[in-house]
Amino acid sequence: MTLDARRHQLWQAMGLGPVWQRRDATPAGAMAEATADPRAAHIAGLGWDELVAEAAQCRACPLGETRKQAVFGVGFRHAEWMLVGEAPGAEEDARGEPFVGQAGKLLDNMLASIGLTRQGETPQSVFIANVLKCRPPNNRNPEPGEVAQCEPFLRRQVELIAPRLVLVMGRFAAQALLGTDASIASLRGQVHHIDVAGRRVPVVVTYHPAYLLRNLGDKAKSWADLCFAREVHARASPG
Repeated sequence: MTLDARRHQLWQAMGLGPVWQRRDATPAGAMAEATADPRAAHIAGLGWDELVAEAAQCRACPLGETRKQAVFGVGFRHAEWMLVGEAPGAEEDARGEPFVGQAGKLLDNMLASIGLTRQGETPQSVFIANVLKCRPPNNRNPEPGEVAQCEPFLRRQVELIAPRLVLVMGRFAAQALLGTDASIASLRGQVHHIDVAGRRVPVVVTYHPAYLLRNLGDKAKSWADLCFAREVHARASPG
């Protein structure tokens, strides 16, 4: 399958293009199908606790049968920073929390380097989620149909959290969220945007912590991304 065909398949499956659109906007093309999806409409109206419960019992794709538990996310529900990774691994599936193990420790150190944390409910507290809430078998890449079923959960999370900045970690997460097949190298160092519930939210792309554990030389690039994200967040903040 060509890159263009794969991108088209992913966009069509997710029901979105390079930006997310309001569900009450006039739909067109594939977006009309997504808007007419009663399951997506149901999820779009859920509050936080209801959303957590819905994800926990979700069986919309085969991953719901093979996971140990849904990994909904962790952190401050009203965080100014939202971090989005790809999918849970084996340890995340066992513990029910994203980014644990060595990759999680590295992420915590990265956050601490710019004064952020996954703990507490302060202006420095972040929220961390994944594109997928369930672990793909053998940690394979998520498939378009799986992304399509999980997309309403991520959309609603962003709507409820209302972050000032989304930091996307990893090639797949960046490509899924931004609707592109571009490389991490070409996406870094730019401000991208997603449009959620009428809000234009800035997005910054960086490497996944698990990738950095295998490619230590790119840690300096990731540090530059974090500094850039901090500047973007400062510009997005009031006052």
